[in-house]
Amino acid sequence: MKIIHTGDWHIGKIVSEFSMIEEQQFILEQLIKVIQEEKPSALIIAGDLYDRSMPPVEAVKLLDKVFSRILLELKVPILAIAGNHDSAERLSFGSKILTKNGLHIAGVVDREVRKVVIEDEEGPVNFYLVPYGDPREIKYILQEEEISTHDNSMKKIIENVKKSMSENERSVMIAHGYVTFMKDEALDSENEDVHKKAGLQTSESERPLSIGGTDLISGEYFNCFNYTALGHLHRPQKVGSDRIRYSGSLLKYSFSERDHKKGVTVVNINGKGEVFVELRELTPRRDMRIIKGPINELINPEVYKQGNVEDYVYAILTDEGELVDPISKLRAVYPNIMGLRREELGQLEESRTSASKGYREKAKLQLFGEFYKAIGGKELTEDKLNIMKKIIEEVEKEGK
Repeated sequence: MKIIHTGDWHIGKIVSEFSMIEEQQFILEQLIKVIQEEKPSALIIAGDLYDRSMPPVEAVKLLDKVFSRILLELKVPILAIAGNHDSAERLSFGSKILTKNGLHIAGVVDREVRKVVIEDEEGPVNFYLVPYGDPREIKYILQEEEISTHDNSMKKIIENVKKSMSENERSVMIAHGYVTFMKDEALDSENEDVHKKAGLQTSESERPLSIGGTDLISGEYFNCFNYTALGHLHRPQKVGSDRIRYSGSLLKYSFSERDHKKGVTVVNINGKGEVFVELRELTPRRDMRIIKGPINELINPEVYKQGNVEDYVYAILTDEGELVDPISKLRAVYPNIMGLRREELGQLEESRTSASKGYREKAKLQLFGEFYKAIGGKELTEDKLNIMKKIIEEVEKEGK
């Protein structure tokens, strides 16, 4: 059976006051073309269809349009779950009516995990849809007092699923969260970035689910499934092996993602339950990148014509001295600039007003050179050295 695994669409996303609706429409057209070419048995969306619980009207219209084409024109079933950005109740509304057209959405966590069965020539494949839920909510629904974290929430959910699983049938889990085989090592570490210590590649655009690592879920629980389709992390990556994967987001939603290869995961599961994965890259209309250099160089045609000036850019300026309205100058060339900052200069090792020890024995020009390097992180150029030399000579003449 062939399935296409996606996640984290974040329809209606706004990045630095720029609406991503047009970019999302463009990339979803590419997704539809991939579906037309691959002809999968199902499309998976592993959470975060919308970017917020109250999506704007244009976001709802776009999702409705895309779903209609996939379900009614391409006749491909959609299996989707709510992520932490979605409103579970809103996604669940009307799902029973839409099920007959192939749309299966699990919005709210329930005592009985939503199970969807799709047949191929090798027999049935059972899909288990587990939407994102807060541990307190899951504790109440399952009436399990020991539930207090995302980890023991998922452990209990999967224990319930396994009670009705058949070893002779293939199975796919769809879930949303931080899954790792290095949970214990990460929690035992003093490293502040618990997710990084857990071997997960995170991005700035992902919303934390909790603090202190209580959102980490052990990958061991998912070994009973032939494939686990995860959502939440925006970089495509595997967890242990290709049997547990994050598809990543369809678009870049922060500059921490500028080097990501965005796309979808095409998963083939043979009759023996073996998994074979192929990544299909998607190309956005506008890329997201960082540009760096003196402002006059960045707005030089010989420089900016080397890339797409319509890209979403963030500028790091390396100029010294004062700059007058740099954002306007940059926006005249890069209309979709999202921000800028000055390059961070070297930090002083200690707070001081003198350039270095032994300053009484050093010449004024030497002292100034050391002071300049300590503050600015750079050596004085010969031109600046000559200018300062003249200034010191003039001041000394006046003092005589």
